[in-house]
Amino acid sequence: MTVNESDGVAPWVVFANFLSDLAVDLDEGQALAQWALQAPRKAWLLRDGDVLVTPVPLSGEFRRYVSGLTGVPIERAPVIEVPPAGSVPLARAVRQAGLLGEVRAHAGRPGTALLPTAMDASALAFARDLGITVHPYATVDEAAVALPATMLLNTKAGFRHAAAQVGMRLPEGRVCRRPEVEEAVGRLLRQHERVVVKPDRSAGGHGLRFLSRTDLRGRGAALELEPVGGAQGLWVVEECLPVAESVSIQMENTASGTRALFSGAMRVEGGSFTGYASPLPPSCAHVAGELEEWGMGLGRHLAGHGYLGPFGLDALVTSDGVSYASESNVRRTATTTPHAMVTRLAASCGLPRPAWAVSKRRTRRPLGFEEALDRLRTHGIAFDPARGEGVVLYADAPADGRSWRYAVIARDQGDVGEQEAVLARAMGFDGP
Repeated sequence: MTVNESDGVAPWVVFANFLSDLAVDLDEGQALAQWALQAPRKAWLLRDGDVLVTPVPLSGEFRRYVSGLTGVPIERAPVIEVPPAGSVPLARAVRQAGLLGEVRAHAGRPGTALLPTAMDASALAFARDLGITVHPYATVDEAAVALPATMLLNTKAGFRHAAAQVGMRLPEGRVCRRPEVEEAVGRLLRQHERVVVKPDRSAGGHGLRFLSRTDLRGRGAALELEPVGGAQGLWVVEECLPVAESVSIQMENTASGTRALFSGAMRVEGGSFTGYASPLPPSCAHVAGELEEWGMGLGRHLAGHGYLGPFGLDALVTSDGVSYASESNVRRTATTTPHAMVTRLAASCGLPRPAWAVSKRRTRRPLGFEEALDRLRTHGIAFDPARGEGVVLYADAPADGRSWRYAVIARDQGDVGEQEAVLARAMGFDGP
């Protein structure tokens, strides 16, 4: 649900619980901590009366920047920063820091709901502690009914099973335990040049391994895999397709049914997500109908298990133009909040369906937030509310001053590309 569609409803506790066992095991603390660095982007969801609970501090410059573009005064949308507590769910970190009372004080208005990044068991227990619901469910009990399916469809094995039931096209593959992975790899490599090995519980490309026949030739030891999932954890071994584009469609289940929100092409390096551009480029626009059909089928499957809220379906488009479903993300993904931000900002000038892109690139030298923003203004590409277009620094200044995340909003894909070219010169990005 986008922010502007929810104006006037009861307030949210925006809960940036990137440290969650929904997508990966909590033992993968390093990966979760890296993902949590994106928590400041949740500030773009805040409306008058909302509160953000975040594991990562937000700079004053960034908060003023967000407030200036959304029109929500800082004092009307407080931020509660939770100190680091290791690889534990954010709800536990809140309790350990003695902040539960502060959050409860902000959650006291009638109808307040928790808006978690990941709807996991810890988030549901936190909502019960606060005496509030979990958006968009009427009660926490209703959300709890949907939790088993939510957990399952965030796994690779659970997705393959559901996708087959829905009728999606899948890469040839096998689900197996860790000790069986090498045998499964060997079997698939007899038929395919390369395979990809995926931990059952993984996100953002974490733990993926790409293998060819030469990788196994002459090996004297067992295949080395990331220590994900334990000694008997599930893995998926699939043929490695000749991929031309990695695409996704973002969907939403509501009480009235399933609907498509947006689709686009993912920017990927080594199997890891680095950015996104919407709508689908002309090279793969022909798969839009099939993606939506698959997404609707998955939505109905999830609805049958009580799930409401956003979910994403990822797919691969091969060099001959055929699409294969690859995974589902039953949570607020790396594109959900940027899309809500884009929709909200573009609406200021009546731009209903803008083209947009988000990405992460490194500058040649460290920059502070105000210096980076000044560069955008000097080059004439800073977001302009009057036009509904421009570049947004949507995730605060990076800790290293170099790894910047940005969003480009424009009227069409051509304008997005032009702005990104100017942005590269303005910021002094490494590489092309």
